[in-house]
Amino acid sequence: MRFKLIESNGKNEWWNTSILAAAVTDVHRSFYRSTSAASTQAELLLLWRSIRHCDRTKDVSAGFLFPLCNGACAEPDSDTEAVVGQGFKLTCISCKRRSEVKASATVEWYFKAKGEVDFVQIYTYGEMRPTIENEHFMDRLDWNGSKRSNDIQDASIYILNVTLNDSGTYRCFFNRILTYENYEYTTVVSKVVYLSVVEKATRGTASIVSEVMMYVSIIGLQVWLLIEMIYCYRKIAAAGEEALREAANAEYLAIASESKDNCAGAQVGE
Repeated sequence: MRFKLIESNGKNEWWNTSILAAAVTDVHRSFYRSTSAASTQAELLLLWRSIRHCDRTKDVSAGFLFPLCNGACAEPDSDTEAVVGQGFKLTCISCKRRSEVKASATVEWYFKAKGEVDFVQIYTYGEMRPTIENEHFMDRLDWNGSKRSNDIQDASIYILNVTLNDSGTYRCFFNRILTYENYEYTTVVSKVVYLSVVEKATRGTASIVSEVMMYVSIIGLQVWLLIEMIYCYRKIAAAGEEALREAANAEYLAIASESKDNCAGAQVGE
């Protein structure tokens, strides 16, 4: 990694060229082609300063500079199996990479049934207003994503009363506008969900294996406890028998000793 020293307004600032290049991936490529090298560097420095208020860890000696601004958002994949007659959540999340940049987004959902070639639009969401676009899903789609904000990062929707005809491919689109100080940048992100609808819920292999392992563990624990009980019983029984033998020997010795004493007394009397 390389670090450059830039002087601006009488202040020297270190910045990492690799990290800074990653930080400006949202800037349109045509913007770079239409500007000079000097103005591009100035814009890079301006954008870098716009994210300076984020907490970060800096280690110049090691050559690393880690921004820590977007750790609260994750993009999990959607479930892919639904059951007839039940509800199902189609998960679609696209995290904004820099939380300090103002943004707004609209969402579009499309659906392609099994055996079909073309996608049809089924749902739109923008300015906190949902619209169902397809009669097949009329009154069966609910917004389950980001609320009370135009900066949408979670575009999940919920299907009510799933039917077999809902099997197919779903695609969601984020049409996001990032607002910087001197310009706006539009980006489109898409996610795909392949949904399979079954009449009855099927158990996954992991669930079956985990249940089998649970029963094996229970049986193994019971066998181990039984072995321990038998071992302890035998050890206690052996200790009891040894104590009885020792008591019998002691009693025998006491009787023998008393007999000898009686014989000695009788001889003395004679």
